Amino acid sequence: MSTAIPVLDRIFGGGLPSGSVVYVRADVQAMAEIFLYQFTQARKTYYFSNQRNPKHICRDIQNLVFDTEDITFMDLHSEYHLTPSGDVVNNLGDELMDTRIVEFTEYNLKKLMEKPEEDINIIIDSFSFFMNLNVKPGIFKRLIYNIYETTKQLNCLTFLYGIKGFNKGELETEILNSSDVIFDIELKMGTDRITSYLSIPKIRGKHPMTEMIKFKIENGIKIDTSQNIA
Repeated sequence: MSTAIPVLDRIFGGGLPSGSVVYVRADVQAMAEIFLYQFTQARKTYYFSNQRNPKHICRDIQNLVFDTEDITFMDLHSEYHLTPSGDVVNNLGDELMDTRIVEFTEYNLKKLMEKPEEDINIIIDSFSFFMNLNVKPGIFKRLIYNIYETTKQLNCLTFLYGIKGFNKGELETEILNSSDVIFDIELKMGTDRITSYLSIPKIRGKHPMTEMIKFKIENGIKIDTSQNIA
């Protein structure tokens, strides 16, 4: 299935294997959300937003001159952070509310299963949000299971956005183990240059990339084609 990033599609013979859970693990400064935005251009996308208001994400996607018509936002942000009247609430450490937002996410995944569609993406921005909730480990593992089974049954691509340094180690290990594909994105700062790198150390069903490849953000993701990555 296409990623909407032509160089990556070429490397992997047309894209990523259908039915893959893809964990996008990124340095916080790398603006890796641009990968998510570009993935939406490949097909209809259900975009689960929990840390930012969907309208702000939509605006950022449009600022890249990307089409947003085929994006349906699943607004976890308002469900968790706002009252019905729009006031901000502090749910930090509230186990009951944290459990409810997991259940609300699972409910929306179930709705997608009830009316299955062909050729879709699911994006969860961010998955680090869930790793930092005050919920029992079993509830988190259940969420991973439900995401995985939904992805397999819909034969879609599901992208989970994880921010390095913001995750509980043992929980991130769970998702690294479960994921079919891992995108690892890092930023290296030199004395006069900042360089962004992508590696894909895990991809079930295909050969993983053995090199780190450079990319830049320029109206989307631009892979450095001067490298021998064919």
